[in-house]
Order: sequence, then structure tokens, then C-alpha cells
Amino acid sequence: MNILTMEDVTKSYGTKVLFEDVHLAIGKRQKVGVIGLNGAGKTTLLQLAAGAETPDAGTVWRNPKARIHYVPQTSAYIAGRTAVSAVLDGTLPIMQVLRQYEEAVQSGKEEDIIARAAEMDAWDAWDIEKRAKIVLQKLGLPQGNRRVETLSGGQRKRLALARALLMPCDLLIMDEPTNHLDEMTIAWLEEYIAQLKSAVLVSTHDRYFLDSIAQTMVEIDRGKVYSYTGNYAAYVAAHEARLEAEAANEAKRRNVLRREQAWIQRGVQARATKQKARQERYERLCAVEAGRPPSEIEMWDTSARLGKTVIELSEVGFAYAGQAPLFSHVTYRFGRHDRIGIVGRNGAGKSTFLQVLAGTVTPTCGTVLRGQTVRIGFFTQHMPPIDGTQRVIEYVCEEAAYVENRFGKKISASRLAEQFLFPEDMQYTRIEKLSGGEKRRLYLLRLLMRRPNVLLLDEPTNDLDIPTLAVLEEYLDSYQGVVVTVSHDRYFLDRVADTLFVLQQGQWLPYKGDYSAYIMSARQQREGASAGQRVTVPPDKPAAASRREKKGLSIRELAVYEEVLQEIPRYEALVKGLDAAILQAGDAYEKVNELLQERQRAQQQLDALTEQWYRLEELKENT
Repeated sequence: MNILTMEDVTKSYGTKVLFEDVHLAIGKRQKVGVIGLNGAGKTTLLQLAAGAETPDAGTVWRNPKARIHYVPQTSAYIAGRTAVSAVLDGTLPIMQVLRQYEEAVQSGKEEDIIARAAEMDAWDAWDIEKRAKIVLQKLGLPQGNRRVETLSGGQRKRLALARALLMPCDLLIMDEPTNHLDEMTIAWLEEYIAQLKSAVLVSTHDRYFLDSIAQTMVEIDRGKVYSYTGNYAAYVAAHEARLEAEAANEAKRRNVLRREQAWIQRGVQARATKQKARQERYERLCAVEAGRPPSEIEMWDTSARLGKTVIELSEVGFAYAGQAPLFSHVTYRFGRHDRIGIVGRNGAGKSTFLQVLAGTVTPTCGTVLRGQTVRIGFFTQHMPPIDGTQRVIEYVCEEAAYVENRFGKKISASRLAEQFLFPEDMQYTRIEKLSGGEKRRLYLLRLLMRRPNVLLLDEPTNDLDIPTLAVLEEYLDSYQGVVVTVSHDRYFLDRVADTLFVLQQGQWLPYKGDYSAYIMSARQQREGASAGQRVTVPPDKPAAASRREKKGLSIRELAVYEEVLQEIPRYEALVKGLDAAILQAGDAYEKVNELLQERQRAQQQLDALTEQWYRLEELKENT
């Protein structure tokens, strides 16, 4: 039997229809992911499911026997509580059962004890305090005795999540649960939710998270709600098929529209019934225009040219007064085509490192040298103040009326706004009426219009929806400058970064490769270490052990092997950057020729390194 059903549900705010004629059913243990543009109505859909909102039309039915728990993006707390007590207060039904059981034990009545024990089993309440401490630790709140009022906004969000995960329920509704979580914590949360016996309805922009837990995807698109069977990867395929079908229908509609337009323009008098019907059909066809999906994005690269020196760090470190260093002895020279992702636990110093690069924070030791041509664009977690009375198009035009793409073609501010998912009818909306995510998207657009050649992105995936992330990723594909990003979104890191800086307990650990490769490597090292602890060589066979060691790569070959593994990603990034530069050069034939020659040399070096890697890998496998 279903836990929740929606039938013919419509919801509006003012004159804006968020969605209409929604049909949705959630059964036992079903995991449902919700996606859509910021402002499309994802949070409202979750609130309707939780009973925090009522529909304008249609019905929302909740099984009266079902326990439904809702975790909004922000939660209120009572000051004076510790983190552990706040979590336990949130599991009030469990605590009540626990107290009733304790009272039954004190009374000594066997029937009451048996009845209360059965309730304890039903609520899984036997070790609730111990589990609360474990969940808090897993969510990055190990100090359970800290007062709630001393916690940051992100920590309070994690506290609300901990309460929800401990509360037994039939349907758990979560709004952006992965915000403010680092990548390791999100991986733990995936495993936890996958094992939950309850159904889950979750809105999130984390695509790997949706790939891992979702069995059904719900998309809110232009006032309509579409359901797809499967996880995010299955949704992408089905979504593309739907858009292709819509495009085919759109082509047919336009052919009919052209014929009808020609008929109207011939000046035929619309007096007869058939003629009036034909004119009405023409008007309906025209009306469809407003609901068309966004056209293919025409990306542009606005980055200014970089000189040889970008940013050079020498023995850089930073520590707050009286505290241990967040990082130290960082030495690195940024290249013109670097794509770097910074990962590490919350509080490891990732954002501080970006601030050091940007020059907004001075390192406590070491030096930072920035090239004269460097123009930094810093997308921070906290937006600068924006005049809410301005309209969207006014805010964009303040930066520039147009930009030029790589072929010298001018793209208007209105067209730029449309590419960043602000359609023409939305461009005259006052900024104060935009959602938080829409304001972030607008801020990102304006930042890119300033022609930075070094982009520092601090948690860009927070509050940005999946369609906006796709726009940003497509932009970065052809971007000519350096990208350094702090992000907990593993999909985004895999998409845009080919080198990682891992901040771990004050140590600076560079890694050549994307995030998935890093996780796999770390897992293999752990498994190898565990295997090494278990396997011992019998003491009476030292000669056999020695022979086994000699069959592998020599010390020199191992050094070459490690060097090749580091060089291959660097040359892959160089070739990718040169491809983008060639496109950027357009009709400048001399520049194109120069870049083509440089690309040929880089490709030859990459081929040689790859060949060398194959040979050494074969030697390793044949050991």
C-alpha cells in the first residue's frame, strides 16, 4: 500500500504556477529523488508531501498509519541544549517509549514490561543514545556536548539530519541534505540511506548521491512534473529521449505554424466557422512558444589572456592565532591550463586556502606571487549584497551590454541571461523575488562576465541546481584559464578537475587524477595495507621471498613508472587546453598554426608516455 499519493495537484505563488496536474505515488521503502531548476518548486513539492503546504487544487493523501518525518533546509533550535540532547529531543517518541519502559521496570509489573519491551523493539530504541553519538560523529559533529547556539549554520543543518536519521519513520523527506557535508560524509550518508527500511523523498543536486540511492526520479520542468523509473543515470537517458520527442513535435508544430501564418497573412476574412477555428488553432500554436525548453546553449569564453606566471606558492602556511596550522609548507606553481579540485574534511582549511590564493587572507608564513596578467574571479560561499529592487536584466547590463564569443560574435546581455536559465519573461523580475539558488546563478553569470582568467570556486554546487551546474560545466569545458574549486560534489569534481589537492591533518597531498580515481586508489591502499598485515612470510623461506621481490620492476623502473603516472594527466590537460585555445583563436591563422604545432608536440609526448606506461604495466602484470 502507498504511503503517499498526489492526484491532480496544482500549486501557485501569486501569478506564477509552480506546477499543475501532478500525479505521484510513493510506496514502502521506495527511494525518490527530486530535481529541477531553482525556483521550479522542489521545496514546495516536498512541503506538500510533508503537510507543511496545502495544494491550490487536487488532493494529497497520506496514510494515517504512516510516520512521516521532514527535514527542511533550515531548522530552529532551543538555545541551551547540547548537540546530543537536541538530537534526542528530536526523537521524542523514542524517548517517551524509553521512559515508559524504565517506569515499567521500576513498577515490576511483568505484563507492562513485556508490552513496553515490544514497543522498544518496534521503535528500535534500546541503544538510541549510543547511536546518536555515532551518527553525530559520522556527520562531523564529534563533540556532542557543545551547545547548539555555538554551532555554525552548516553544523545545525547536520544536527537536524542526525535527528531525522535516528527517528524511525515510514517516509523520510529531506531538502538538500548533502549541503554542508564533505565528500566522505556524503559517501557514508549514501550507504546509510540505502539501508534504511523507510521510503525516502529527497531533493538534492548531488548526482552521484541520486545515482546511488534513487529508484525513481521526479523532475519539475516548466510547470510540469515528470516521473522516471531508475536512478539519475537512467533519468538522463529517459530525459534526453523525452526532449528528442518534444523536439520532433516542435518541428511538426512549426511546420504547421508556418502554413497557418501564411494563411493569416493572405488576409482571408475569418467570418466562417471553419476560418475562425483555423485562426484559433494558429493562436494556440503561437501560445506554445512560451513553454518551449531552452535552446542549445551557445557558450562563450570571456577569460583574459594569461602570461607565463600565474600563481606561485613557496612554503605557504596558515594558522589562526593560538591554533595548529590548517596547512603548511605548500609549494606549487600553477600552470595556465590547471584544473584543480581541493578536497578534505570540513574545517581542514579548504576555503581559507582559496582566500590565500585570492589575496583576501594573508598567509602566516611563505610567499604568494601572482602574475601581472592574472585576473581572479572568486565565487565565494557568501554572496556580496545585491540591490533587490533591480531587475535581472539591469543587474546583468551593469557589468556589460554584451560579450564576444571565441569567433568574435557579440552575445547580448539578454542572451547571456537566457543561457544561464533566465528566460526573457523572467529577466524583468525584481531580484528580491528570486530564490536563493536563482540569486547564486545570477551572481555566477555576472562574475564570469568580468573576464577572469583564474577562477576560484568555493562550494559552487551549494544552492545551484543540476541544470545550472550543467551550464557551468559546459562553460568550463572551453574556458581558457585556471580553475581551482573546493567542492563536496563528487560528480562536479570528476567533471572539471584532473588534479586534486588533498588537505588532511595539515598535510598537503597532491594527486594526479580525478576524484573517483583518488577514492579508488585510497581504497586499494587501505585494502593492500590490511592484506599486508594479514599475510606473513614463513621465516624458514627467506630465499623464496627474495626471489619474488626480484621478479617485479626494478627500483629505477618503479621510479619511472611513478613519474609516468604523474606526467600523463598533465599532458592530457595540456592537450585539452590547447584544443580550447585553438577554438578560441577563430580565424587568426598564424595563432591557430602556432597552437596546432604546440598541440602536435604535446600529443606526441602524451603518446610516448602512454606507450611507456603500457610497457611497464605489462611488466607488473606478468610478475
